[in-house]
Amino acid sequence: MTHASLALDSASFVLPDGRTLLSGLTEQFDTRHTGLVGRNGVGKSVLARLLAGQLAPSGGRCIRTGRVHYLSQQVDRETRGSVALLAGVQEVFDALARIDAGSIALDDFELVGERWDLPARLRHALDEAGLGHLDAATPAGRLSGGEAMRVALLGAMLSDADFLILDEPTNHLDGASRAALAAQLRGWKRGLIVVSHDRVLLGQMERIVELSPQGLRSYGGNYHLYVEARAAEQASAMHAFEHARQHMRREERAMCAQRERQQRRQAQGAREGKAANQARILLGRQKERSEASGGRLHRQHEEARRQHGERVREAAQALGDDGALRLHASPVDAAAQRRVLALDAVELPFVPPHLRRIDLAVGGRQRIGITGPNGSGKSTLLKVIAGLLAPLGGHVRRDLACAWLDQRLATLDPARSTLAQLLERNRSTGQDRLRTYLAQVGLDAGKVAQPSGQLSGGERLKAALACALYADPPPRLLLLDEPGNHLDLASLDALEAMLRQYAGALVVVSHDEVFLERVQLTHRLDATPAGWRQRLL
Repeated sequence: MTHASLALDSASFVLPDGRTLLSGLTEQFDTRHTGLVGRNGVGKSVLARLLAGQLAPSGGRCIRTGRVHYLSQQVDRETRGSVALLAGVQEVFDALARIDAGSIALDDFELVGERWDLPARLRHALDEAGLGHLDAATPAGRLSGGEAMRVALLGAMLSDADFLILDEPTNHLDGASRAALAAQLRGWKRGLIVVSHDRVLLGQMERIVELSPQGLRSYGGNYHLYVEARAAEQASAMHAFEHARQHMRREERAMCAQRERQQRRQAQGAREGKAANQARILLGRQKERSEASGGRLHRQHEEARRQHGERVREAAQALGDDGALRLHASPVDAAAQRRVLALDAVELPFVPPHLRRIDLAVGGRQRIGITGPNGSGKSTLLKVIAGLLAPLGGHVRRDLACAWLDQRLATLDPARSTLAQLLERNRSTGQDRLRTYLAQVGLDAGKVAQPSGQLSGGERLKAALACALYADPPPRLLLLDEPGNHLDLASLDALEAMLRQYAGALVVVSHDEVFLERVQLTHRLDATPAGWRQRLL
């Protein structure tokens, strides 16, 4: 095979309920490492499965030249069986074992093919990836989420595929696992398509393809060049939108002036006709001509308004939603210098012995990012701070005005509307003003009235944050556990903007280094082999 490629030819996909998710997609994917981005719900995972051949398009074609290996974002949950099964080589290993035991079955030899050295190749790949403590028979259930994803990726690379398609491979991975996975992908020299919102991983791509309701759009270069290109497009679209609006206003003023001139001429003609004592039949004909002229002008004006309105709508559609949000200032600033949290000789449950004890003091302006390997106790620490878990020893002193949001947003009732839940938390501010606050964080009148469980992941996070931050009294301490998981890039930008505007103390657990940088931390609290270590930034 000379050149591996994937292509879409007017491909579409209709959901079982009859809704069209993808329509008329035409694009070519060569062996450049490509990041596939887009808003949640737009169909990125479905598109990845179409390209991999796991789904058939409802219309059009998907053309594959070469072998494709697909990894879903749920690989960390598919941890039954052994490492060999997780790597996708169990069938070949079983066939080799039967042949070693004396099998002469043709099916076994066809299954093995030329892969007689596969056990040695898997052993070498595990050692090279720093996973030498594993072997083919290791139960997959013993692996962490990061190890499971990396083993599955090793299996993909051993499959001799021409294309790898990965769906959100860094979800739930800690910093070390993300770095190791990124290094594995840098060593892959064949075709690669990654569905991801991991901006570090996207930064090493050679091309970004954006999926939107308008279709696919390709951008050469990595994520940083994509951001620059999108910013330039947004500026151009904003200019076109303002120009279209100004043009419509000028034309409306011109039409109004034209209408007034015609009305004056008609009134003058009527007065002159009466003054000249014209015959009634002549006056009637003159009135008919005047009304016909007025009707033509009205139709012309209506058509002009329709055309101008269409241009404005097209310009607004090209402008899209820039995700800009404004967080309403709360009275948190009044207690800015006050200590809001103190952990005195606290002993944490369910954590490794070297991370069991912690002392910590947090002032009203501090912004602390908690980092460390999976399993080190970061989420446990947040739960102890929030009062949801009792410490084994020591004392926790926490400001009563404290809000905690876990990864599942358990504080948000999926059966009730955002507005109802916010009104319950804030009885002193009027409903109209609270609606305005919610609109400023991107939740319109329709969104705030529907059950929160029907919102997208990004919208639910905004709703949970709004219910926490606009409570009365407002929180002076905000605790967040991996708030960026499952958010698309636009929602991540919006979340970061909201948190930058928050005036109280912030303690956040995250493995996303870009996110931690953008929320303007003042301190880092790291889980290290020597215990918890706090450092000033």
